[in-house]
Amino acid sequence: MATSNDLLIKQRSVIEFLAAEGCSAANIHARMKTVYGEMCISDCAVRKWVRIFKGEDPRETILRNRKRSGRPLSVSDTAHREKVDCMIRTNRRVTQKEIANEVGISKERVHHIVTSVLGYRKVSARWVPRQLTVEMNAQRNDICTQLFLQKEKHFCNAF
Repeated sequence: MATSNDLLIKQRSVIEFLAAEGCSAANIHARMKTVYGEMCISDCAVRKWVRIFKGEDPRETILRNRKRSGRPLSVSDTAHREKVDCMIRTNRRVTQKEIANEVGISKERVHHIVTSVLGYRKVSARWVPRQLTVEMNAQRNDICTQLFLQKEKHFCNAF
């Protein structure tokens, strides 16, 4: 299944093509609405992209969003990840606040790096890696089922 970003790029391609043919923005939106349904971009967005595409050569059009000004995301880079991971491996009881102060990033970013990127979770005040794979989970289910059946069989034989 395509991601929402891929879907937007596809829709922009359709807008570019139909605008090059000379279709109006309202006509383009109506046609796209029949194809994409609820996932179709708004009429306002279609009009914006038609204005953008009207004066440009189709071979030079960039469909992806252009770079925006502002502070780049730099705290989730590999250097910060490695520092956070090293601190956790050294001291499993380190807090997010201590990590944030040591590395020089926000607690929110520390939480994101620790839980989403590195895959740790807090258990008994310690950071523990999430290591249970799909296969391990299936194996656990099988063992639990076998134990349950053995206990049930033992219970039935007791009477």
